[in-house]
Amino acid sequence: MHALILGGGVVGITTAYQLLQDGHEVTVLEQENQVAESTSWGNAGMIAPGHSFVWSSPAAPKILLKSLVLKNQALRFRLSADPYLYGWSWRFLMQCTAQKARLNTLRKHRLATHSQAVLQDVVAREGIAYDRTTSGIIYFHRNKAALDNGVRNMRLLEGDGQQISIIDADEIVRREPALLGSRNLIAGGILCPTDETGSSSKFTMALADIVRSRGGRILTGTRILKLERRGNSITCVVTNKGEFTADNYVLSLGSESPLLARKIGLSLPIYPIKGYSLTIPIADPDLAPKVPVLDEHNLVAITPMGDAIRVTATAEFAGYDRSHKPSDFAFMMEVTRSLFPKGIAYDRAHMWAGLRPMTPDNLPVLGRRDIDNLWLNTGHGHIGWTMSHGSARITADLIAGRSSPVDLDSISRAA
Repeated sequence: MHALILGGGVVGITTAYQLLQDGHEVTVLEQENQVAESTSWGNAGMIAPGHSFVWSSPAAPKILLKSLVLKNQALRFRLSADPYLYGWSWRFLMQCTAQKARLNTLRKHRLATHSQAVLQDVVAREGIAYDRTTSGIIYFHRNKAALDNGVRNMRLLEGDGQQISIIDADEIVRREPALLGSRNLIAGGILCPTDETGSSSKFTMALADIVRSRGGRILTGTRILKLERRGNSITCVVTNKGEFTADNYVLSLGSESPLLARKIGLSLPIYPIKGYSLTIPIADPDLAPKVPVLDEHNLVAITPMGDAIRVTATAEFAGYDRSHKPSDFAFMMEVTRSLFPKGIAYDRAHMWAGLRPMTPDNLPVLGRRDIDNLWLNTGHGHIGWTMSHGSARITADLIAGRSSPVDLDSISRAA
């Protein structure tokens, strides 16, 4: 059969690859000039089942309220005239109980773990190079009370199969010598040795080349205007370059998915949350970090990525606004400088902001609703790079009528 994938980010391209592996004809429509130019470009680069904790936790409502007056909050809520923001926010708050946070975290972890296994299988088969590191990720804390609480929280994932090691500050510095001058800022941390990192954009572009080489079509610069629906079926996709038809359609447009879906009567529980990142060249490899770390106190992630580091922080409820200014990056720059004062060309930092397609429970939207030939694979939130590979494989399995190793009844299947 012929599958038309709407969206050429990491989710769309991995889906195209998995469907191609199953022997289907695939076409991808992407509005940017090349794949992975939007949300997939500037993320933290972490394939991190060990970071599967949902944002909709009991602590979130207080953080969001504080963000109305304090600037340096990990979650920021900006008042808006958009009615969809408040409807989504209410559903988000309804997920912020301890019981739901625990359940959703475990569901997310199981999908992330499955997804990492799919990624590793693809990398072994295709030999893709994407600035990969496999030294694990260190999640460190700045005081003992926070470390003890972090360890208690991590036991939830450990009970679900996540490998962890509790390490002191000396061990952290031994693993990452570039932190030696910042030793006094670190109380200890948690190493997730099986977590890994790599460039999502480089991976996606390389996989797109493989898709093309095997007969798949990827049409960039193709903006989707609307879907034509007749009863329980999609009949065509209307774009700025004409109409496209297929046997099955896969919606993987990230934050723009709900905008398109509304036009055909589907309401998806997805809202854009803006994230910020810095990509900073390495000036001296001997002094620069080589191990990815996450400062849990400030929620700043720092990932070595080839000849640069990627720094990410902040989640802002700001609608579809992608704008940014230098002051938006001041705090994350300050934190990174304090940890790694040498070896980084801070004066050449590239600033970026993009939209994370978030659902209230932090789980992606998978499967079908009431349209027989429209499959949903979207809403992957802040660890879409982590969950994309498994979601792509699940989507291919669903289209083929196969069962999935992940219990989809416990995942947000277009809920």
